[in-house]
Amino acid sequence: MSEERSLPRIETTIGSRRQFLGGALGTAAAVPLLGPMAGLVAAAESEVKVLRRKLKIGLVGCGGRGRWIAPLFQGHGGYEILAVADYFQEAADKCGDALGVDKRRRFSGLSGYQKVIDSGVDAIVLQTPPCFFAEHARAAVAAGVHVYMAKPVGVDVPSCLQVAELAKQATAKERVLFVDFQIPTDPANIEVAEWIRGGEMGKLAKVVTTGVFGGHVDPPLTATIESRLRNNTWDNDIALGGGYITIFDIHAIDGALWVLGQRPIAAVGNSRICRDDPHGDSTDVNSVIYEYADGLLHENSGVGLPNAADSELSCRFYGQVGHAVVQYWHDAHYHRRHKKPFSAEVVDLYKAGAQRNIASFYNAVTTGQFENNTVPRAVDSTLTCILGREAAARGSRMTMDGLLKENKRIAADLTGLKA
Repeated sequence: MSEERSLPRIETTIGSRRQFLGGALGTAAAVPLLGPMAGLVAAAESEVKVLRRKLKIGLVGCGGRGRWIAPLFQGHGGYEILAVADYFQEAADKCGDALGVDKRRRFSGLSGYQKVIDSGVDAIVLQTPPCFFAEHARAAVAAGVHVYMAKPVGVDVPSCLQVAELAKQATAKERVLFVDFQIPTDPANIEVAEWIRGGEMGKLAKVVTTGVFGGHVDPPLTATIESRLRNNTWDNDIALGGGYITIFDIHAIDGALWVLGQRPIAAVGNSRICRDDPHGDSTDVNSVIYEYADGLLHENSGVGLPNAADSELSCRFYGQVGHAVVQYWHDAHYHRRHKKPFSAEVVDLYKAGAQRNIASFYNAVTTGQFENNTVPRAVDSTLTCILGREAAARGSRMTMDGLLKENKRIAADLTGLKA
């Protein structure tokens, strides 16, 4: 099982003391967006070589993304990969061979994650389909193990709320629960975000987020979901990955929430399945309009089809006297009328963002940064995607309060899978 294309950030720090008012769990509690963990990004950049101790970690999910990110943990220098797990034993062995993990600590089946937790690790790295994140994180927090989690934090409201609660429990236990989003780690994106927050473009009028990628092959269903757990096939299934808007567009949507410091209150839209011979229930085209409490409109456009279009994850802001873009590829920029524009390249964010997050996770664990401030916005970003997914599926306006009250669970059918 793997998360092959996690494109994220470090919801941590850098810059102002502005409060993040996303409201995870529907509370009014403000969470510092750039405050108590201020310095984590700086630490990631300047203190990466300050290795206080080795952290023993276990990788859960040895597919494409898991195999790709594990060497970055090794390259940091502050980690030892002690154990690996994947639903498929051959995947765990292939990854274990590459990482030099003892054969006795290569686990498989649905319970492999628990064996990793029990193997003596300090932390686990979760790179499985998102439907498993809440369960795996819950077990890790209960055992006093730190957690580095890919996005999204869940596929439905209950799993999102559970992760939010787990972050509080982890803080109480002086443990780190870190969610890996990358757009906000990039220096160019940070410069643009600070410019927007400073009011340089006047009152914000509209936000446009875009997610375009090639989608994934969606083969026929089999007797169990085992065949859906390979090669990102699970992206096509809402119960496994949350759907394309939640697994891919979330990077751009999270970028919007990061800059805005709030989550939307309602959404309306539509979506459809356009891929050839579909078997999963995820739509691959969506158009959603989000509403915010201050009247701001936010359009999201998502396309996941193999149509040779350039991949895009961007967030565009339009104000009274200026406009700006933060994004995953190409240049981040801003321009105010009658002023000199700013533009800077977003450099190798897929790798560089992961490296910054890995360094920040290390610093959080080894210096006692247990506020777990990456979680509230990650929860809000996931809930925002779920709100858009549900509103589009129903073709009607839906409020965030209504989504939370409905609290609909979407469970994967694990019948017939290996324990």
